[in-house]
Amino acid sequence: MSVTASAATATRVLTRDQWEPRARAHAERVDAATAGHRERTARGQSHAVEDFVYDYYSARPGPLRRWHPGPGIGLAEPYEHTQWRYYRTADGVAWLDVEAFWAARADTVAYVERLLTRTAARPLHLGCFGMHEWAMVYRAEEAERRHDLPLRLGKDGTDAAVEANPLVCTHFDAFRFFTPQAAPRNTTQPTRATQIDQEQPGCLHATMDLYKWCAKLAPAIPSERQQDCFELALEVRRVDMQASPYDVSRYGLPTIAVETPEGKREYAARQRDFASRGADLRNRILEGIRLLRESVEPGNA
Repeated sequence: MSVTASAATATRVLTRDQWEPRARAHAERVDAATAGHRERTARGQSHAVEDFVYDYYSARPGPLRRWHPGPGIGLAEPYEHTQWRYYRTADGVAWLDVEAFWAARADTVAYVERLLTRTAARPLHLGCFGMHEWAMVYRAEEAERRHDLPLRLGKDGTDAAVEANPLVCTHFDAFRFFTPQAAPRNTTQPTRATQIDQEQPGCLHATMDLYKWCAKLAPAIPSERQQDCFELALEVRRVDMQASPYDVSRYGLPTIAVETPEGKREYAARQRDFASRGADLRNRILEGIRLLRESVEPGNA
């Protein structure tokens, strides 16, 4: 089943027997990844490690479960898609209205494309050793900390570790939470305006942000890709907190003692692995943007 190629219609149509298993598999995958969060939410419990991904990125299991095929793919006999934003329907087929999406989100697409392209082209830096979390509590009182968790080394030991290690954070959305005493110690002073010029692929937060960019591009990015980024963000967040000054043993997570040579080596190895996996997903997001541009601007493809 096919239709004429057009910026306003689907170029390929999947029958219900073709697309429904993919949508069901995606929902089951999301359910498995979010099970702990959903159970905790039902009990009114928080999780100092994983809640960051849900709260900071405004991730919700319900929207995550929605399966979007991306531009150019129509769905015969659709269900909820007919009610979702940026979808059009005709003759029993639903598809992403790329023209409507582009009209509303072109600036966002262009920004994400520039940021990810520049990040991908920048050299890998592995020398931060996760000290951004330490800088967020440097010389801070207990009431000022972002997490209700004990410090592994105590206040004095944490402050001493910051003073003994260079702060080389390149990520504005981490740097902006540095304490006033820590910020001047950073080798650069990242700003929102300079984010595109400073973002680099070794940064754990830049890798976590891949989920944010997918979410901002939804539903124009296939949902499987967004879920890849979401699951990687959860994994990165765990390591982020394992390397932090906080004691996260209550969550069954072993410490990565970045204040020691051994911990630094372990962190750098994890960082390199995340950077490699993030690079692949970053390229896939950029490929998705290219396909979106081809769909809405066929003459410029």
